[in-house]
Amino acid sequence: MRIDIDIEIDILGTVSVTVNGCQRELRANKLRAMLAVLALDAGRAVSFVDLADELWAGGQLGNARNALQAHATRLRKVLDTPGAKGTVLRAVRNGYLLDVPSESVDGNRFLRLADHGSAVLRADPRRALELFQSALRLWRGPALLDAGDGLRCGGAAALFEERRLTLWEDLVNARLAIGEEREAVAELRQLVAQYPLRERFCEQLMLALYRSGRQGDALELFHRTRQWLDRELGLRPGVPLQRRHAEILAHDPVLSQPAVR
Repeated sequence: MRIDIDIEIDILGTVSVTVNGCQRELRANKLRAMLAVLALDAGRAVSFVDLADELWAGGQLGNARNALQAHATRLRKVLDTPGAKGTVLRAVRNGYLLDVPSESVDGNRFLRLADHGSAVLRADPRRALELFQSALRLWRGPALLDAGDGLRCGGAAALFEERRLTLWEDLVNARLAIGEEREAVAELRQLVAQYPLRERFCEQLMLALYRSGRQGDALELFHRTRQWLDRELGLRPGVPLQRRHAEILAHDPVLSQPAVR
């Protein structure tokens, strides 16, 4: 039976936990890593083997189960409240289960908001923009920043980061769909500088500049990007970016349509 407490676990940044409105300390690295792994599968069992692999990746441990039990005892002291019947960290057959709703974890809330926004983007770009902005506000830094070097947390962090970037692409599309080119240009300049290999941001910035009456700036951006790719990587711009360049040169009517690839 699920324990009736208000618990929030944040992994979009440093790993932290708040119980009944009070933030609890997680000083030990292994406690943060254990909580993070369990939170990634909130409501589902995680085996002793998987937990041990995450907490002691590449290391040798004499009795991993006893060590996990000791960490679980310490973690319960962080998660549970005095007088509560039961615990949110349950021992199950061959593992542990964090018995909290999935929405207690900020990463899950982020994914739901992002997916909802993507689903309504074409029909209601203003609503999609609101959802995307709410999702981004959950981030406090790189995901699972202090969750250790285990493969599970490392893989999850990479997936969260990739979803955050695709969300930014969708957010820009929402802005362009409702005529917010100026706001899109400001955001995209930062994204292009931060992620120069992600040509989709450059492509979107070229479109936003063109729609703002700045065709010359859009073409100059393409030339700078092409030179950077050639100088740093020996590559040419991808087909979508080259196509966008050709469309801008030709003043292609497709650039003025609400939905542009």
